Amino acid sequence: MARINLLPWRAELRRQRRLEYLTILAACLGLTILLWTGIHFSYTDRIAYQTERNVFLENETLKLDKQIKEIQALEKEKQRLVARMKAIEGLQSSRPLVVHILDELVSALPDGVNLTEVTQTGSSFEIKGVAESNARVSSFMRNIEKSEWLKDPQLEIIQSADTSGRRVANFTLRLKQNSPADPTPTGDDVS
Repeated sequence: MARINLLPWRAELRRQRRLEYLTILAACLGLTILLWTGIHFSYTDRIAYQTERNVFLENETLKLDKQIKEIQALEKEKQRLVARMKAIEGLQSSRPLVVHILDELVSALPDGVNLTEVTQTGSSFEIKGVAESNARVSSFMRNIEKSEWLKDPQLEIIQSADTSGRRVANFTLRLKQNSPADPTPTGDDVS
């Protein structure tokens, strides 16, 4: 029988298989590194893009916050101006009332009664005066009750005193303002 040495052939086959294995391993390792690098750069780009969006949103939020503060300041200014306009309108509308009230006080004032002080608080009046007698104060109160601009006269204090040989009554009277239907003519009423 002939002896054939198959060892070099097997060794060559082993070496070739090992080379194929290492080549496949290197290719897989290269492919893995390439894939990992691609994924890493992809996520890095996404993170950078999201960071840019977040910065943009924060800047826009700051701009909007600034605009909101400006709007709130304008609203406060508007409310202040509206309150001021209402106060002016109130003063304008009450301007003729003062004339009517004073006119009614004069027409309700009987002879022998002098007013020393008239104080208004809202729609209430406090009137201080001097009268020749208590009857004249009563007459003044009855005249006020008949008035369409004044109502609810209430006598707070009445004191008799002697001044320069004459007997007089010092009094304090409280009453309220009554606003009948608008007496001021409008442009349509004038003929």
